Amino acid sequence: MRIAIKYDNVFVDAEGKIGGHETGDTLVRRLIRLFPNSIVIGPGPRKGQGFDVMPLEFIQGGDTIVINMDVIDSVEVWRTLHETTEHPMVMNFLWWPVARYNTQVEKATLALSCALFPTFANSERTAGEAREIVAKWDTQPLAERATIAWVNLGFRHEHVQERRNTPEPVVLYPAIYLTSQKRPQLFFDVVEKVHERTHIQVEARLHESQLVTAMAMRQSRKDWIWVGPLTAGRDSYWEALSRTTAFLATAEVESYGLMYVEALAAGAIGVFPNLPWAHALVPDRYPFFYDTQQQAEALLYRAVTEPEACLEEMDAAAGTGFQNWLRSRHDDDIFERVIMARVNQWFNTTFELPEGLGS
Repeated sequence: MRIAIKYDNVFVDAEGKIGGHETGDTLVRRLIRLFPNSIVIGPGPRKGQGFDVMPLEFIQGGDTIVINMDVIDSVEVWRTLHETTEHPMVMNFLWWPVARYNTQVEKATLALSCALFPTFANSERTAGEAREIVAKWDTQPLAERATIAWVNLGFRHEHVQERRNTPEPVVLYPAIYLTSQKRPQLFFDVVEKVHERTHIQVEARLHESQLVTAMAMRQSRKDWIWVGPLTAGRDSYWEALSRTTAFLATAEVESYGLMYVEALAAGAIGVFPNLPWAHALVPDRYPFFYDTQQQAEALLYRAVTEPEACLEEMDAAAGTGFQNWLRSRHDDDIFERVIMARVNQWFNTTFELPEGLGS
């Protein structure tokens, strides 16, 4: 039995590696590591490093489980496989907010997909959203058969690097897009106010499509704001996080928030909007939530002028220490064990964790 991973935005570079820095790219790499000799569905066929690239039409559905990260089209995936296989094996991997779809057709299609195929979600919040949309949009017989599981994605502890001091506090824009749901204008308005009171450096590492936007070019003209491309690789990404003092989250909704978790793990102080998605990431008594722009300004100012005191407050909120709390609840070893157990349960398979994973 083999695993095939479907993610329409996947990019396999000239060296046969999965390129890209977005969460979807990271998840494809994780799945390949978890299920060696996987198939990545894409133009081909060709060989990758540790996986094969193959069009969906070439998949042998009788001995291949398709993990579909493009959940809305799972019915079409099943139909394609059904042309050569009586019982195609398809599961959903729901790793983005259900709210990304606004039209009735998209919502109904997503609800149908989550009812027809077992669905694995990247967080308890996302799983709850999936259950809600199934209950609302599907008929009762379909809704009752929905199978939905979840686990937090987590981060790899060994990637965290030792903290590095910087001449001035560094504030991170914790996203790679300047879309309206991320509310980037709120971020830049707040850091502007904080900069008027104290010296800070702001860093925004953006997807290449965002670098030419009017907002990115306007902000990059300021000598205290660096706007540039994403880091070249994993080590440089974590090196950049290791010298980040704080970040200001402004997104309206997130399905999980891997970048925030990784920044917190690297020792940055996170200032969050007082929204459910953010509360799900941190301890109940986490002290740095804001309801207004003025509150965000005050909290970020504290974070960059009194970082040690803020870190102590985070430790106190977690009881046993913030980093210990974070590692216990956002551990990608747990993710690996749980998703493999669900694959084995749902498809009656016997995949085993590769040596060194899930331990």
